[in-house]
Amino acid sequence: MARTEKVWHLLPNDSAATNRLAAAARVSPVVAQLLLNREISDPVAARRFLDCPLAGLHPPLTLSGVPEAAERIARAIVEKRKICVYGDYDVDGVTGTAILMRLLGKLGADAIYHTPDRISEGYGLHTRRLKELAQSGISLVISVDCGIASVVEADEAKKLGLELIVTDHHEMKVGLDGPMLPDAAVIVHPRLPGGSYPFGDLCGAGVAFKLAWAVAQRCCGSERVPAEIREQLLDAVGLAALGLVADVVPLRDENRIFVKHGLERIRTNPSIGLRALMEAAGIKPDDTITSEDVGFKLAPRLNAAGRLGCARLSVDLLTTNSPSVAKTAAEFLEGQNGQRQAMERKYTQQAKEMVDRDHPNDAAVVVGSPEWKAGVVGIVASRLVDHYGKPALVIAMPENRDKDSVATGSGRSIPGFPLHTALQALDELLDGHGGHAAAAGFKIKPERIPAFRDRFNAYVSRHFPGGTPAPRLVLDAEVPLSALTFGLFKDLDKLEPYGAGNPKPRFLAAGLKAEGARLIGTGDTKKHLDFRVRQGETTMRCVAWNMSDRLEELMSADGDCCLAFTPKINEWRGNRKIELQVTDLKPGKTAALG
Repeated sequence: MARTEKVWHLLPNDSAATNRLAAAARVSPVVAQLLLNREISDPVAARRFLDCPLAGLHPPLTLSGVPEAAERIARAIVEKRKICVYGDYDVDGVTGTAILMRLLGKLGADAIYHTPDRISEGYGLHTRRLKELAQSGISLVISVDCGIASVVEADEAKKLGLELIVTDHHEMKVGLDGPMLPDAAVIVHPRLPGGSYPFGDLCGAGVAFKLAWAVAQRCCGSERVPAEIREQLLDAVGLAALGLVADVVPLRDENRIFVKHGLERIRTNPSIGLRALMEAAGIKPDDTITSEDVGFKLAPRLNAAGRLGCARLSVDLLTTNSPSVAKTAAEFLEGQNGQRQAMERKYTQQAKEMVDRDHPNDAAVVVGSPEWKAGVVGIVASRLVDHYGKPALVIAMPENRDKDSVATGSGRSIPGFPLHTALQALDELLDGHGGHAAAAGFKIKPERIPAFRDRFNAYVSRHFPGGTPAPRLVLDAEVPLSALTFGLFKDLDKLEPYGAGNPKPRFLAAGLKAEGARLIGTGDTKKHLDFRVRQGETTMRCVAWNMSDRLEELMSADGDCCLAFTPKINEWRGNRKIELQVTDLKPGKTAALG
């Protein structure tokens, strides 16, 4: 099956509304237009979005469950009880675990942490591990970025005499009578039924930060904590920023505050572990740290250990005070990330071949192989969604099957198709599932996969009776190349940090002439396109990442083309030039819009 062509959608430009907002919010018309494109039209909301002061974080005690959880943790510290922080193995869980472990250590708590092995334990609380923790003398377990769906496991924890505090942000299980909540001592969740927290899109690390903040206040006996604890919490803002960007939650409200101030904290005062990680990732001490750096450089390395086994090394990196330990851990994660990248490329190619050969006309993508590792299939699912424009489920099947064998799957979705709801509808075929609208994980017995594929495809077909809609590429404005100036970049910088809900501005340029197109890349792998475009008297360099297969298409109309792109400043040996990072291209002098 060929690559799915995207429909370009150019957002409308209401010049009167733009000028009103520009005047009221004291911003340029360019910034005002981009704010309107992000559905921010109120001047006060616009200033809060742009300024996002650290004082804008909502008080921690307003988050459901935090007051009681902080009280219980403070009591456990005083009573010298053994505490276990039980975190998920992705970046969100790892950073949230590190936030709590660093603070508990500072407060003198007797605390350990556990991150599950992705292969042998899987996501969420695990009954066998809870039994082992109870036998080792642990009396308080604090989950991070997991637990809200662990109804059976919470019951087991109660039988074992464990005091369980669940902190999570994922979707809750739903029964006939509404949400099915675990029977924990306390649940901390930004969307807890009956709660009134003003912002429901915190990630797991954000929730952990709020709890850590409240624990610090409770143990210090005041809302104003001592300077050394305040520094610890500022470091925790940086860790929360990593989790937020990696978990692709909307960068609005509190999340934007976390990321803006957290990235600045990482740049100016990185922990020993983060300094080693940045060095391994090629980020220089004086570099400005962006959400893009987190998404493409830091997060993949922190994720690497958890994807290929156990994430414990990543938590060790973020909590160590030893430069030598940090350097060793960062170098190991660098190697793991290289392995992950190679697996991702191999699995993605194999998955595409399976789809094109065996399931070209299915409403969704459901593929699996015993050769694939469970920790990498989620990334492969993302690549398949980008390629085919359909919901994609990718399954790591056990190599040696027996009656108890279970396969592990990961899915990614498209706008308008809530994946967690679809899995809930097929619950009887699965051994477990969890997640949210855009991404989810599940377990299934291998012999049930064919029936599951048929049922899932039927569900998608009913949801989209006219066929899966073509993916839309939203463009902020059409601009001539001559308008791409350094002054424009100064305006665009006001919208940083970028991320989910606030993507980097993406523009349309039509009537271009492509010249000098060539393939670029490392070694024998030349996956990218490099070319120049001319429009009138203006010429600019373009880079189209992972679009080597589109060289012929680019030149098919004698070089006439239209580009969807994000402008970027390229600095090399003191020289600064503006170039275009190409998101999509269409041959011809004009582009059809939808």
